[in-house]
Amino acid sequence: MTHNIELYGNKEGFSSLLQGNAMKGIVFTEFSQMVEAAFGEDMLDDLIDATNPKSGGAYTSVGTYDHVELVDMVVELSAKVDIPVPKLIHTFGVHLGKVFTEKFESFFKEAGSTLELLKQIDKHIHVEVRKLYPDAELPHFSYQDALTDDDGFKLHYQSTRGFADLAEGLIASTSSYYGESFTVERKDWVEQDIHNTIFTLRSEGQ
Repeated sequence: MTHNIELYGNKEGFSSLLQGNAMKGIVFTEFSQMVEAAFGEDMLDDLIDATNPKSGGAYTSVGTYDHVELVDMVVELSAKVDIPVPKLIHTFGVHLGKVFTEKFESFFKEAGSTLELLKQIDKHIHVEVRKLYPDAELPHFSYQDALTDDDGFKLHYQSTRGFADLAEGLIASTSSYYGESFTVERKDWVEQDIHNTIFTLRSEGQ
């Protein structure tokens, strides 16, 4: 897997990726569960104590919370376990992907493959997400099918928050669900305050 990733190793750098004040509670509840599963309940308690979030750290999946609380906890976790922030976010994306395959299994079964699922994100999956969370700020995805075997399938991610590491984790989790394997290349850039990433996926063996 080839990466072109800037390492946002501090709070200010990571915060710049999460523009907009509010994030949906499911992001916080699943992050909490991932931390507990990977590092133990004490670690989660330590993160909450160290960052002192305004919400008190009592998150619900349907609530809405200040994104700064997540920024603080991720950066604090990175410092405690000596894992770079982008790698933690990628790991969180893999975790979220597994949760989504369980909560929204019908989407995955209907799509039938990684690439078909990725094609449906904007026109199908995000439509359903907005029914549940009308005020959700969602990234935009577009795609281009491979013109030749060498080209690969291209997925274009655009967001004011620049959560491409999370998206890459979701891609990895999705391909694992289908038992498929891809090499993934990334190209990242910012244009008019919009974070862009093009993921190029090639089936291993190509």
